Amino acid sequence: MTTLLLSRIQFGTTIAFHILFPAFSIGLITFIAIMEGIWLSTKNPLYLSISKFWTKIFALTFGMGVVSGIVMEFQLGTNWSGYTNAVGPVLGPLFTYEVLTAFFIEAGFLGIMIFGWDRVSHFLHYLSTLLVVIGVTLSAFWINSANSWMQTPAGAHLLDGKFVVDDWINVIFNPSVILRFSHMMLAAYLSTAFVIAAISAHYLIKNLYTQFAKKCFSFALVAITVLIPMQIYLGDRSGLLILEHQPIKTAAIEANWEPQRGAPLLLFAIPNQKEEKNSIEIGIPKLGSFINTHDWNGELPGLKSVSSENRPNVFLVFWSFRVMVFLGFAMLFVGIIHLLLRIRSKLYNTVWFLRLCRLTAPIGFIALITGWITTEVGRQPWVVHGLIRTADAVSPIPMRNVVISLILILIVYGIIFGIFYFMYLLKTIRKGPVIDELEFEDHPFGYLEPERAADLKISKRENS
Repeated sequence: MTTLLLSRIQFGTTIAFHILFPAFSIGLITFIAIMEGIWLSTKNPLYLSISKFWTKIFALTFGMGVVSGIVMEFQLGTNWSGYTNAVGPVLGPLFTYEVLTAFFIEAGFLGIMIFGWDRVSHFLHYLSTLLVVIGVTLSAFWINSANSWMQTPAGAHLLDGKFVVDDWINVIFNPSVILRFSHMMLAAYLSTAFVIAAISAHYLIKNLYTQFAKKCFSFALVAITVLIPMQIYLGDRSGLLILEHQPIKTAAIEANWEPQRGAPLLLFAIPNQKEEKNSIEIGIPKLGSFINTHDWNGELPGLKSVSSENRPNVFLVFWSFRVMVFLGFAMLFVGIIHLLLRIRSKLYNTVWFLRLCRLTAPIGFIALITGWITTEVGRQPWVVHGLIRTADAVSPIPMRNVVISLILILIVYGIIFGIFYFMYLLKTIRKGPVIDELEFEDHPFGYLEPERAADLKISKRENS
């Protein structure tokens, strides 16, 4: 165990906690904006109830994202001084652009969106919601731009241990940013859609808020069905990009030790990094080459083409990638089953499917984390690919300092994010949307605001 490894574990832990909340926030605010827009167009109070309910969860999630993000900033200074010193001239301005654009928009209009339902006009409230959508999207772009530059550096050169920017356009729009940004946004939308579907399925199983749940359930599954094929396509394009710019990452993903044409797709393997081979292999001939090069006889790079110190952790990269891909096709399976049940008009009363959807709540987030592991671990041992090694980026601090901070982070994060967040999230779900489910024949939507519902209850009692 070294300071470098402990610092990497600490960074991986904090960012794994952090990345979940912005991803969920991105998906939630987009869903809320769509629902609020439908409400303004149709005046159907059901969509207002949907918007208000999910806004509560968004506010909680967004707050957790801000808190967990603060730790990331301090950690860069304490544990990665070599990194900040070298890449500061590049990433410093990118993070500043995020603050000047995305954060200012979010900070300026988030309060109106959360607390302004009855205090500002409908138009101003919806405008605030749309601006928050723009803010979180811009934030995601700048963060992806910074990370993509570390994967495929462009527009800058290294001089005396520090990067000097030659062309900001090439830095911002480096070779992988657009594809990785699109892939990340779809991951956020899909992760959120599965949570919405799971909570809605829970309500349907319990026969609670059925009209509310049906609308959310239907929308979430349509989104999943439409987005997952697009995500699989972007994943394929990402594979081609990785092969072009980071061939050793491709070799690690495929656990391919020797360069070869017509390489098999390994469904199962146990990579042995010390002996530079796979202990067990189960594969499909030539499919690995076809997937990665779109040519059955395409050549895949081998891990042995570089020295052992320039290889990532093959076991971790190999299996994290396969978990991500498996979950992606599981999402596709859910989308296909949804279509079949919708065609047969059995979407809302097929109990086994509702239970399946309830179980899939975390599937998108697990896929997101395993994809991130594949991306970041696969880049090792480089912190900026091919230019700065991770070992040169770590701070020269005593190991005990990292041990103490890592233990404290695990305890505090476990309490704040592992207990309190889910405690309040589950409390909000149990409380449900602020509506009264009344199937009055004179109300076409079956849902009313509480005050109107109370009036109708009294009226109906008096008439009877």
